[in-house]
Amino acid sequence: MNIARKNDAETIIIGPTLTAYEYPVLDKTLHGTVMKLKGRYPVEGRVMNEICTEIGYVIEGSGKLILEGEEIKFEAGDQILIKPGERYYWEADATLFMPCAPAWYPEQHKEVE
Repeated sequence: MNIARKNDAETIIIGPTLTAYEYPVLDKTLHGTVMKLKGRYPVEGRVMNEICTEIGYVIEGSGKLILEGEEIKFEAGDQILIKPGERYYWEADATLFMPCAPAWYPEQHKEVE
């Protein structure tokens, strides 16, 4: 058993609309982060994960995810699955918990447009 404490999380400002609270990776097969979205991410274009599958659990707020051209509206309590290779962007004022398998790492996260 391992525990990642709130005080161990690193605050990462990813841009003007996204702040991530990255917890230490305790297991390379699974990882979680908390994201605070205030607007569009990425600001332009779309992104995708080449390897990681992400689940977004909406803690608070609402918004939409544009996933492969489909608009998916969400609100607190909803859960969203993003598979490897799916291109997307967010427009939201929301806080999400984002577990990833395998553990997320930046080299596999790509801007695609």
